[in-house]
Amino acid sequence: VYPVMEPDFLSVIEQRLKAAEASGRIAAMQKKLVARTKARVMRPKPVAGIMRAVKARSWAYDPTITIAQDIRDERGRVIATKGQKINPLDHVPLRQSLVFIDGDDPAQVAWALKATTALNAKLILTSGSPFQHMRTARRRFYFDQEGKLTGKFDIRAVPAVVEADGRILKVSEVPVSGGRTPP
Repeated sequence: VYPVMEPDFLSVIEQRLKAAEASGRIAAMQKKLVARTKARVMRPKPVAGIMRAVKARSWAYDPTITIAQDIRDERGRVIATKGQKINPLDHVPLRQSLVFIDGDDPAQVAWALKATTALNAKLILTSGSPFQHMRTARRRFYFDQEGKLTGKFDIRAVPAVVEADGRILKVSEVPVSGGRTPP
């Protein structure tokens, strides 16, 4: 039997961390991470593949889902059975339209602010800074993180409006005049 010659792996990591901390490298890395995170929050990554609407397009979206397996409450009672179809609009109405716009296109922002109110619509950006618009318009703006909503509704161009129409959602891409040209 021979003694172990290599240094303990955890000790090596601990020594390197102490050296990095002493040299200020860890503080610099933390500062960079904070700056990058703040920049990403203030101006999220634009939704890929979204163009400027150049022609009107409209379609229906049925939000009905089919339950994949029985859903039970905390007491084990079945509240939804496998195969059951549920339309969320039967239980929770969509009281506000969802208006998707390019926050970097002044014409789209102006159109959305003129055509809607805070009570009848949620303004959702696909690019741009929601915080900048909130400061100037004194109204809430949201952001379609990673294109989750535009993908769900198959929105390919903005401005686009999603509004309730009975048990379905009506989705419309609406061209506006002026603004920047498509990328």
